[in-house]
Amino acid sequence: MDLYYGTLYWNTTGASVLRLTQREPASRYDAIVVGGGMSGALTAYTLAEEGLKVAVMDKGAMACGSSLANTGLIQYSNDIMLHQLMQQIGETKAVQFYRMCVKAIDRLEQVARSLHEPTDFIRRASLYFASVDPDVELLQKEFQALHENGFPVDYLTADEVSRRYPFRKPAALLTYGDAELNPFRFVRAILTYLDQKGVHFFEGTEVTSLEDRPDGISVHTPQGIFTAENVIVTTGYSQPPGLEESGVDLNRSYAVATRPLENLEAAWKDRVLIWETRRPYFYLRTTMDGRIVAGGLDEDKPEVPHNKELIARRAEALKQELVSLFPMLDIQIEYAWAAVFGESRDNLPFIGQHPERKRLYYLLGYGGNGTVYSTLGSEIIRDLILGKSDAKAELVKLARPGRTAPDTAASR
Repeated sequence: MDLYYGTLYWNTTGASVLRLTQREPASRYDAIVVGGGMSGALTAYTLAEEGLKVAVMDKGAMACGSSLANTGLIQYSNDIMLHQLMQQIGETKAVQFYRMCVKAIDRLEQVARSLHEPTDFIRRASLYFASVDPDVELLQKEFQALHENGFPVDYLTADEVSRRYPFRKPAALLTYGDAELNPFRFVRAILTYLDQKGVHFFEGTEVTSLEDRPDGISVHTPQGIFTAENVIVTTGYSQPPGLEESGVDLNRSYAVATRPLENLEAAWKDRVLIWETRRPYFYLRTTMDGRIVAGGLDEDKPEVPHNKELIARRAEALKQELVSLFPMLDIQIEYAWAAVFGESRDNLPFIGQHPERKRLYYLLGYGGNGTVYSTLGSEIIRDLILGKSDAKAELVKLARPGRTAPDTAASR
C-alpha cells in the first residue's frame, strides 16, 4: 500500500541519502523494532538509552514511510476534546491521558536536544478556533475542562481573536506547551545518532512472520531469521504483522507547503499552530524557511489517489483556506501531496503487549497526535520490557473496552 503520493516538502530539507553502517546480524537481540519511521526511531532510541542491544528493520528505506508526509504539528490536545474524552472514559483517565501527552512533548524536546543534527524543534502555542457560532459552546466547555485541571489555556472572544490575528472567528482557545518540528530531519537525526551508538539497521527487510520461542521470538524475513527476546511493531499505517485486525479506520488527507513568504512574522502573531473545531479540520503551521504547511480535506477512503489533477484541486482548496485567513500574504503553493492516515475508533493509540504473546509489543500511534503518541508509547514499551509497573499502559493497551482483541491465529 502506498502511504503518500504527490510532491513532498520535507525530503527537500536535508541530505537525500541516509548513510547507515551495514553490520552483520547479531546472533540475538534484546529487542527488534519493526518499522524505521517516527515510532520506530523513538522506540529504538528509548531502548538503546537503557543499554539494550537493538536492531531496527524496515521493508523499505528508513525514514521514508508515512513520516515523510507528517506535517509536524506537535500538540497535547487531541482530535477528541478533553471534556468529550471525559465522557468516554471518565474524568480521571481522560485528564491522565492529556497529562501524558504534555509530558511526551517535554520528552520529545529532550530527545531533540540530545541529537547532533538540527531537527527544527520549536516550542509554539496553539490557536484552536470555533469554525461556526454553534461551536463556541464546545470551546467554552473545553476551556473549563482544561483550566480546572491545570492545563495552561486562554479563552479568546471574537473581538480578541480579530485584535491578535488578521481574521475573525467566533471564539478560540490559546493553549501553551506545544511545538513544531521537521519530522524528516528529526527521524534521520535519531537514526544517525543510534547508528553511532551501535544500533543495527536492516533496510529492505520485510517481516513475513513472527514465531514464538520459549525464550524469545524468531523474526522471519526473506534475508533470513533474526532472534530477539522482544519484538516491537511500529509500522505506522501499514498493516502490522501479528495482528489480523488493528481496530483502526484508514482514511486519506491532503497537505501543501507554500513558497517562502515575506512579512510572515507581521501577519502571523507568534507563528502559533492553528486548527479548528470543524471535522474534518483544517490545520496549519509555519516552517524555518518561512513557508506555511497546511492540511485537511480528509476523505473516508483508505488509499491515496494517484491523480495529479485531483491533488492539484485539493491544493487549490487548501490555498483558498489560507487566503481567507491571511489575505495580505502572497500565498503560492509549491508542494502538494495526499497521504494515508489512521484513526482508532475510540480516539486513543494502541500501545503495549499483544494480549496473548507477551514478548510481542505494538506502538501504533493512530490519530492526529501520532508523534506525541510515539513518544509516550516508546516509554511505555520500555517500562513494560524492563518489568516496571506502569498504570499509563492500561489506558492504551491493545485489548480494551470498546475494542475487539486482535485475531492472532494466522500469525502463530
